[in-house]
Amino acid sequence: MSKIYLLNNLKYEGIENLEVFGIENIESDIDLSKYDALVFTSKNAVYSIDSFNKEWKKIPAYSIAEKTSNVIIEHNGNLVFTGLSSHGNEFAEELSHVLKNKKVLYIKALKTVSNIVGILKENSIDLDELIAYKTSCLETKKILENNSIFIFTSPSSVECFFKNYKWDDSYKAIVIGKTTADYLPKNINYIVSNKTSIDECIKLAKQLLN
Repeated sequence: MSKIYLLNNLKYEGIENLEVFGIENIESDIDLSKYDALVFTSKNAVYSIDSFNKEWKKIPAYSIAEKTSNVIIEHNGNLVFTGLSSHGNEFAEELSHVLKNKKVLYIKALKTVSNIVGILKENSIDLDELIAYKTSCLETKKILENNSIFIFTSPSSVECFFKNYKWDDSYKAIVIGKTTADYLPKNINYIVSNKTSIDECIKLAKQLLN
């Protein structure tokens, strides 16, 4: 029987999780008091900084998208800006207009795929980076059903899936955004969600399954 597999640990009714990567926080003793703004492009960055330094809550936070903003709010952070595009490079262009004359800290993963740092520095933003977490591939022995749909939520989900599995021609791929799509093997057909939202990806997958 065909299934919808979500390559993420978020739980949705009728969707099977396929956890092929894990998140590891990287602690730091950084002094946050010298920063006027914090930039977040992932909810994992929020979880990580909150695990070892609660001072981040006092500093204005700039978030890439609604899901990350919701996590900032849930953790009582000082959310002041949510991006409109939800894509890394476009988010950087948006930030270049609102971060002028501020001392900025970008809280990020060890591996990133967008050029946020380069774009902000090109626009003369005073920017530091803090690597707060990293992703690691997990080994999985789960047997996958033919004719299933796979929702790839990040480049890491693509990389780690293909370390565990070979692609079957009966599978269908949905990706959360253009950057993630670029990491799929060239021979695989895929559909990009209209919004960079797991909810939208799932809605699309259910339409394909029916």
